[in-house]
Amino acid sequence: MPGTLAYMPDGGAAVDAVDAVWRRDSASMLGVLARRLGDLDRAEEAMQDALTEALKHWAEQGVPANPAGWLVTTAWRKAVDRARRDATGQEKLARVAAQPAPEPTDDDRLALIFACCHPALPQPAQVALTLHAASGLATEEIAAAFLMPTTTMAQRLVRAKRRLRDTGVRFEPPESAEYDERLPAVLAVIYLVFNEGYLASGRDQPQRRELAREGLDLARQLADLMPTEPEAAGLAALLELHEARAGTRFDDAGRIVLLEDQDRRRWDRMLIGTAVARLGAAVARARPGPYQVQAGIAAQHALARSFDETDWAAIRQFYDLLYDLQPGPVTLLNRAVATRYTHGAALALAEVEALRESLGEYRLLHATRAELLRALGREDEAAAALRRALALATNPAERELLSRRLATR
Repeated sequence: MPGTLAYMPDGGAAVDAVDAVWRRDSASMLGVLARRLGDLDRAEEAMQDALTEALKHWAEQGVPANPAGWLVTTAWRKAVDRARRDATGQEKLARVAAQPAPEPTDDDRLALIFACCHPALPQPAQVALTLHAASGLATEEIAAAFLMPTTTMAQRLVRAKRRLRDTGVRFEPPESAEYDERLPAVLAVIYLVFNEGYLASGRDQPQRRELAREGLDLARQLADLMPTEPEAAGLAALLELHEARAGTRFDDAGRIVLLEDQDRRRWDRMLIGTAVARLGAAVARARPGPYQVQAGIAAQHALARSFDETDWAAIRQFYDLLYDLQPGPVTLLNRAVATRYTHGAALALAEVEALRESLGEYRLLHATRAELLRALGREDEAAAALRRALALATNPAERELLSRRLATR
């Protein structure tokens, strides 16, 4: 066994250590096991066995110097043991047992994502499976992101893994010719991973910084892997711009601080500069895409010296371009926010009202509508809209903000 960093006599510390390495390295660990075993289910079973053993072993003997390597080696041994017990797995056993224990790498992480985004799966299943396998999100969390019951999401994940196995998908990086077909789902996955960390969908905590950082790291890796793909760079720039102000989004009590109230002196100007330069290089390739446009919107906010100096006209034009590239009611809702500052609250409210049928269960529609109604002096309607938004919100910080607004109306 590798040398230890610290002795950990209590199980609680072992749990924390296992959780930390799983959050950080789950994708690369599962990726290398799936590549060697040729089956994501087998990889997950072996990894689960390894995690269970780590809880006991690390509590007694301490955390290994290379915890991810320890887990993969243990999982590999468990996979071989399972193959020996499985009468139908003898042919696979000969191939598996002859190989040395693998070492996880970042390439395995990206290979796992591309495998989960294989065109044999419909895109919703691609996104859900990659969130599950590459980011360690629980089925309940993924279900919340998709606004569907947990049982339905669990069935989707089972079907997706079975389809990959039956199709014979290999957990290897795709050939360059396949990138265009599979890149949109990969970008969507990384964006959802970051968003789940940036503003968590569950009720337990307002944000999950480690998950947001993982999304950002994945985006940067993908941009490095595909240096001629402007949308990969656009997504990395977008997440960097969001990350640059992450430290000002919540106060010391965990309450949301709105953009207009954030202390811009605390924004990470170096990271903003990196993101703007990355975005400029992507735009220079003259192949616009939704992530580049969203990064352009984020850059307008990041570069404004104050909220009052924000170029809302430019932002509204960006939303028009985004709608042309990726039509959808949420884009129009966001454009309505810009409309408030360019054309007034009345026109903005009219734009929001037109979306009520398509976004009736979306909390931000009702929260936006409440702000516009209040700006127009329609206090009773604003309060009703706030109550509806509160009923739909799950994030604790969002709920606190909406409750605070109701209490101060």
